[in-house]
Amino acid sequence: MALRTILRPTAFVDAPFGYDGQVARLAGTMCWFSAVELLKVGHDGQVSAELVPVEQIEARLDDDAMAADWASLTAVRPPLRLGERTIRLDQPQLMAILNATPDSFSGGGQAASADDGFAAAEAGAAILDVGGESTRPGARQVWEGDEIERVLPLVQRLAAGGAAVSIDTRKAAVMEAAIGAGATLVNDVSALGWDQRSAEVVAKAGVPVVLMHHQGSPETMQEAPSYPRGALVEVFFWLEDRIAAAVDAGIARDRIIVDPGIGFGKSVAHNLELMNGLTAFHALGCPLLVGASRKRTIGALHNEAPADRRLSGSVTLAIKAAEQGAHLIRAHDVFENVQALRVWRGLRDQALTPRF
Repeated sequence: MALRTILRPTAFVDAPFGYDGQVARLAGTMCWFSAVELLKVGHDGQVSAELVPVEQIEARLDDDAMAADWASLTAVRPPLRLGERTIRLDQPQLMAILNATPDSFSGGGQAASADDGFAAAEAGAAILDVGGESTRPGARQVWEGDEIERVLPLVQRLAAGGAAVSIDTRKAAVMEAAIGAGATLVNDVSALGWDQRSAEVVAKAGVPVVLMHHQGSPETMQEAPSYPRGALVEVFFWLEDRIAAAVDAGIARDRIIVDPGIGFGKSVAHNLELMNGLTAFHALGCPLLVGASRKRTIGALHNEAPADRRLSGSVTLAIKAAEQGAHLIRAHDVFENVQALRVWRGLRDQALTPRF
């Protein structure tokens, strides 16, 4: 008997026409799948897999947890309400990275400006994610006062200009200041686990929040990452626990977004395992955000290419995420990623247009 079974949709088809009962729609997106991989996690930590056609899946839902996960996998995600902006989640949307810090791993020593943010929005970014503390491997903590000083002018100007602004921080004081300045989304790399007040701040403000998986702190997270039951299984259970903690703290479940945390306490193999298994995270019932832009894994797979030469790999991973129903793609190179996503959307539109 398995301790828990994780459902991972697979065997995608171009369109559902003519396949009644044989395919299912993934988390309200433009993706349809015809089989489910059952990842059975035993009490001893061992994981086994079995492939089941969609038409047989309901007969294989052995307990309430599996039934709830299946319902979550196939449920439509409502749009994000970010202030006066509404972000539809039936297609992948781009979140632009705006680092208001000179020590970002890919910032080139130049902090982002409000003009950069408006240019990103004009290029097609739905959300502008402003951060004032680098969380790259080996990065040191920034005092919250300095972080606020870095992000506040950017948040204020972008929000005043009508943009949907996210604050990328793990500190409650920075969250409060940014929300007061017009930010309407919190993106926390610690999943509200670093600052004891952060969950309270988010709950009180009523804004959506991104809970990202990590292992260790930025200073040490890449020293020896380990996932005894596999990265996919461990990250799934960890995010499930963090969602429960956020709900217990008063945050509405429909305001929670999950992020598997590519590059945060993971080896190259761990990152690739997670990218290949993204569909499993839809069973958590929350919108899925994926941020693989310019990550070290890309360089590791291509002659240690530096961060500023990882565009093609970043776009490849963005499309991989879109193909698995990711609702939000976090990226540096807005124009190129938006173009790729729109071409992908065109392909999906054509496939979903009845031919007969």
